[in-house]
Order: sequence, then C-alpha cells, then structure tokens
Amino acid sequence: MKRIYLTFIISICFAYSNIFAVETKGKILGQVIDSKTNAPMEFVSISVNKQNTTGSVPLGTVTDKEGNFIIENISFGTYSLTVSFIGYTPFEKTVTLSSASSIVNLKKVPLAENATMMDEVKVVGMKTQMKVDIDKKVFAIDQNIASTGGSATDVLSNVPSVEVDNEGGISLHGNSSVTIWINGKASGLSADNQAQVLEQLPAESIDKIEVITNPSAKYSPEGTAGIINIVLKKDRKAGYYGSLQAGVDSRGGYNASANYNYSSSKLDAYASVNYHNRQMVGGGLTNRLNLSGSDTTFLNQVNSRTGSGSHAFTRVGMTWHITPSDQFSVDAFGMFGNGNNRNTVDYLTDVTNSFASRKRITNSDDKMTGGDIDLGYKHEFGKDHYLDFRVSYNKWGMDGTSVYDQSSIYVDNRELLSYQRQENNINNHNWEIQLDYQNKINDNTKIEAGYKSTFSRENSPVETFSGPTETESYPETDLFNRFIYNMDVHALYGTYSGHIDKFGFQVGMRGEYSDMITWSPGYNQTREDVDSYSNDYFSLFPSAFLTYTLPKENQLQASYTRRISRPWGGQLNSFVNITDSTNISFGNPQLSPQFSNAFELNYLKTWEKHMLSVSGYYRNTNDVIQNINYLEDNVMKTTYENITRSASAGSEVVIKDEFFKILELTTTVNAYYYKLEGFSYLPEGGTKPITGDGSNDFTWDARMIGNFKMPKAYSLQLTGNYNAKQIIAQGYQKAGYTMDAGLRKSFDKISISINARDLFDSRKRKTFTSGTGFSQYSERWRGGRQFGLTVTYSFGNMKPKKADKVQSQQQDVGGGYGVDNN
Repeated sequence: MKRIYLTFIISICFAYSNIFAVETKGKILGQVIDSKTNAPMEFVSISVNKQNTTGSVPLGTVTDKEGNFIIENISFGTYSLTVSFIGYTPFEKTVTLSSASSIVNLKKVPLAENATMMDEVKVVGMKTQMKVDIDKKVFAIDQNIASTGGSATDVLSNVPSVEVDNEGGISLHGNSSVTIWINGKASGLSADNQAQVLEQLPAESIDKIEVITNPSAKYSPEGTAGIINIVLKKDRKAGYYGSLQAGVDSRGGYNASANYNYSSSKLDAYASVNYHNRQMVGGGLTNRLNLSGSDTTFLNQVNSRTGSGSHAFTRVGMTWHITPSDQFSVDAFGMFGNGNNRNTVDYLTDVTNSFASRKRITNSDDKMTGGDIDLGYKHEFGKDHYLDFRVSYNKWGMDGTSVYDQSSIYVDNRELLSYQRQENNINNHNWEIQLDYQNKINDNTKIEAGYKSTFSRENSPVETFSGPTETESYPETDLFNRFIYNMDVHALYGTYSGHIDKFGFQVGMRGEYSDMITWSPGYNQTREDVDSYSNDYFSLFPSAFLTYTLPKENQLQASYTRRISRPWGGQLNSFVNITDSTNISFGNPQLSPQFSNAFELNYLKTWEKHMLSVSGYYRNTNDVIQNINYLEDNVMKTTYENITRSASAGSEVVIKDEFFKILELTTTVNAYYYKLEGFSYLPEGGTKPITGDGSNDFTWDARMIGNFKMPKAYSLQLTGNYNAKQIIAQGYQKAGYTMDAGLRKSFDKISISINARDLFDSRKRKTFTSGTGFSQYSERWRGGRQFGLTVTYSFGNMKPKKADKVQSQQQDVGGGYGVDNN
C-alpha cells in the first residue's frame, strides 16, 4: 500500500511540474542549401545575437549533414541571425521570439558562393584551447603545441588543475584520488597500470581532455577528487581525410603516426596507427636520519636512471547508421610495447652492524600488451530521446623481469655480493555492460536512467630468484607472491532535470553494490591453503545541482555529490616485499573504501572577448587511506591503513582573455586549504604505537597559457606553472615551477611544430617527511629539459580550410566561453 501511495504522489508531482511550467524560451530552426545546386550544406555556422545589448555572447550551432540546424532554449526577444560559411556571402535576418511566436522556422536558407572570397580568403589561426562550462572544463589537445609528439602524461601535465608527479601519478586539485577514463569509461585503467598506460598513449591520438570535478549520479562515483576523461579522436566530417605525422626529440627518441577517416550518410569509419620510441632519464636522492634516543645515524642514497621504450598504438572503428533512428558501432584500440630501464643506487651509512657503502644496480625489461573493444547500439525515439546500450571488454598484461646486482662494503673492508632476479606478470581483464536512457520531455523537463555492471579480474604472480651470483641463484619461496583480486560493481541510477523561469535543477540517485574478494597464495599453494579477504557492501550516492541564470550572461550553480575511493590492488596485496632490505613494503587486504561528501559553488561570467569562472568547493573524507612509514630495527617499513579523516576547501579562478586579436591568455589559480587529522597506528605484533601529528595547511598553484596568433601562419604557445609548498602525509612537498613552449608554422597541407618541455630543467619533486624515530629529505626527477620537432601532412577531399574555420566558429560562437544552451 505504501508503494502504491508513493507512486501516486510522485505521479501527481510530475504532472504539476508540467502543468505549471512557464514557457519563456523559444527556438529557431531551418535548413541551409547552396543557392546554385540546392544541395544541403554541412558545417555551416549559425549565430544568434540579441539586439540592443552590449557584451552579450552569441548563441550558435552548425548544420548537420542534411543542412539542418536548430537552436533551442532562447529567451524571448529580438535577435540578429547570421548564417555564414567561408567562401559564401553571409545571410542575415532579424527574428523575434515571443509567447505568440515561440518557434521561428526559416525553412530553406540559400547561401550564394562568393568567388572573390574563394580566391582571397586564407584562414590562419587557432581554435580556443580551453572551453569552460558551468560544470566542467574541456581542453582541446590539438592546440597544445608543447605536447606535440609526446604522450598522454605530457598532455595532462599541461592541463590546469591537474598535477603529474615524477612517477606518473595523477592528482586533481592536489588530490590523488581521481578517476582516469578513456572515452567515458575506465577501459581497464587502475592505479596499478595507470602510469604505464598513459605513458604509452600518444598525444596525437587525443582529441580533448574533460575535467569534471563534481559529476552527477549518471557517472561513476569512483574518485573523491572527480573524473578526468581522455577523449580520443573520432571525427565525423563528410568525405575522406587523414594525416601523416613524424617527429624526433633531443634525446634520440622518434615517433610516427597515420590516420584515416571516412564518413557518409550510412557509414563512418576511422583507423589510426602510432609508433613511439622514447629515451628516458631520471634520478633522485634520499637523506635519512635515524633517531634513537641520544644516538643519531644516517642512511643516504643517490640514484640515477636511464631507459628506452618502443610502443605501438592502434585504433579502428566504425558506426553504421542502419536507419535515421538506429545505429550500431564497433570501436577498438590496442597497445603493444616493450621497454628497458637501468637504475643505479649508491648508499652510504654509519648504522652500527650494517654495511658502510653499497651499490645496487637494477636492470628491468618490460613487455606490455593491452586493448579495449566496445560494441554499441543506439536507438533514437526523437530529438534528445534515446536508448543507448554498450558492452565492452578490455585486457591488459605487463610482463617484467628485473635483475638486481648488489655489492656491499663493510667497515672491515669485507665485500658481500648478492644477486636477485624477479619475474612479475600483471594480468587483468574487465567486462562492462551499460544501458542508458534519456528523454527530454519538453524544454523544461529531462529524465535519465541507466544500469551498469563492471566485472574486474586481476592475477599477478611474482617469482624471485636469489644468490651471490646469477649462476648460484635459486628460487626464493619466501618471496613468491601471487595476488588475485576480483571486484564486481553493479549500479542503477536516475536523474530528473527541470527549468522554472531562470532556475535550473537536477536531482539524482545512484545505488551501487560492490563485491570484492582477494587472496594471495604462496609458493606451491592453492586457494584452499590460504585465507581470503572479502568485502561486499551497498552504497547510495545522491547528487543535486541548482543553476540560476543571472542577467547579462551570468550563471551560478551549486552542487552536492557523494563519492567513493576504493583501495586498489597494490594497497591490498599483503605480500611483504623485502627485495630492498633497507625499505620493506607490504599492503593491507583489510582496507575499507573511503567516502567523501563534495560541495561546489560555481560562477560564470562571459563577455565578448573575456571570460571569468570562479569555483569554490568543500570536501570531507572519512576513513582516509594513508601511506604509513615507520622505522623498525633501522629498517623503513611502509604499509597502508584507514586511520584518519580529512577536509579540504578551496577556490579555482579561471580567466580567459583575448587581446588585440593576436593573444589568447588563459590563467588558472587554485587556492586550497587541507586539514588532515592526527592518527595512532599499532603495527601487527608491535608494542609501541606509531603516531602522526595532525596537519593543516593553505597552499596554492597557478598556471598560465599564452597562445599568440602571429603573421604568416605562425603560432606561439607558452605555458608556465607554479606549485606552492604542499602538506603531504607525515611531511610536506616543497614549492616548484615549470615552463614549456611551442612554435607552429602552418602551410597549405603541412604544419611544422617545435616544442621545448621543462625549459628551465625545474620539474623536480622535493619532499620532507618525519615520523617516530626518523626524518627524511628526498628529491625525485624524471625527464628534464627536452626539445622536439614534428611535421604533419593532412590530406582529404572535405575542404579542410572551410571545415577548420567552421569548427573554430563553433567553439567560439556556440559556447566557446562556456555558455551551453542545451
């Protein structure tokens, strides 16, 4: 009876929301044709600008393959409409929307070719690099000259609000609990393989980066900091087109790529292949003081690393438009690569009964294969009313062999040699099944609902051989580890969106059932011989968004979401890694997920050539997973625990300016306060608790990107970044800065790019940590200064100059400064 009553109440509320909805907006639609041939014209720019106002940003769109266009949600008033395409005389018309005439249908709009313009016009310039919406930020990667010829890691290091450390770890607003997607899904990326995959993903295959700090219930709640979505290129323009690219860098690395696209009314298809050879350098140092009563000893180490890697990345896909309402798609990508690294570490110490000096040389050879295939079917019932079903499978494998040669010298001049070989094979695969439904019932009401299941499997055996030398080595049964990790997540979600006058709102709820089990059999053991750890739980993730449109192109949005960060494989693996006897690490299979409540307030103001975005946020997190370091018998031990709570608050300011038609400047400033409560941790079998003092700190970072449109088709880009001192677990990270630059020259079908990364050789991470019985300072660096040269040749029959200009107009007119009218 209660269910029937609840259903009745919801139905009444839904009916009233439609009855009392006040219609204050209209739409303009039509079809653009060539005046001579009467053929529909695709990619024509449509601009609508309100009359008798100053500082307003035009609304806009482009025509589809049939020449049709529609612009909705336009406030009542009188507007100037302009229809334009390079090489054609613009069409202009005044239109008025009112309650008596809320729909203006222009029917057929003829454009006449302008022969003079066709002969004289030459489009030279850059699309806007950063598009800011009220709820997300989008970065166009083809405009990031400094990353040309690089990897996804290089791209992300130049995205505002995103930080990349020297080990390839990604964080957002200073929070490493961020989810990385490829094409809107995890695609098998996890904390275990994320750095390696992103290092192999070529920059030229990426279309854009989307940063969503507070996603709605429609999206996975994984990652307390938000989502970074890497969108791969998949253009759809009439005809065939493609490009060839080749490049070299100052370290001896090189790259080459080719891509081809074809599109017609029935079939869209694409294929691409990329090959990269990278030469890598890195290094660091650690100075540790061991504090035991009145005695103080030291352990210092200096390390240097060199390496190289060769990687191939290929993509292929097609979309078959079965009917005007039905389409079937297949998309796949694969990675194949290998690499080798040599790491040399020199130790010095005065610890009693220990070596005096030691040299440890590690040679690693790694092989990585992986890929993803995605099958999709979409049925459109009408405009903004569809059902989308997708099934995807991905598999990743990383097979590595590391050889450790070590020489230790003692105070009595004795030398002790040791040898270790470790074979590590990480294998994981995932299935994802997803069904999404959307129905925009009217201009004021939209509902979304969906289901998603993810099945993740990981099997990672590690085998170690030890001895004085290679010929005398034997299997170390105590160092054998096979980590097996299974995680299933089933989710249902629903959202309801609406408009009431100048207010917009969206409420949503997502429910997820998670089932995790892990076990770690030893040498010659089976699952029945060891204990397994399991954890299943159901969680609810509500979301709420409220938007208010202020006069003169101002927008204000408040939002709330609940999010989760589940422990990853390396944190759960109980295996005790003693390959380095001075630094022993092990995971904790009994870790629980950490949950966060996230609140955001966003403000957006646009002018004709300027944009201001201000965001404020607050997040509190319970059961924070902390990396715990403690000294035991002069050996540093590292593990993970849910031991404390944290809170963070901050503000992000984004300012976009265009000066004198030659300079586009994007400035991003993040300022945030972080508080980490103190903790007390008693190691298993220990008698003395390990304590960590609470900490709180205010820190900030800033990034400025300058794009210069220069004469004779030159484009110059400078990117500067500064990170202030930042609090980390048991210590702090020192302030740092970087500078990148890029120069591009465009010809008819060829462009040449020269870039410089880390111009001042300053991309280093410097940290200080302390705890019970120790204090430690360390530096880590990877890469260093590097120069690159890339040449790109474009071909095709789809009149690239026209299409490129239209795309630029679409970004700048149709919301390039953040106004999303849909």
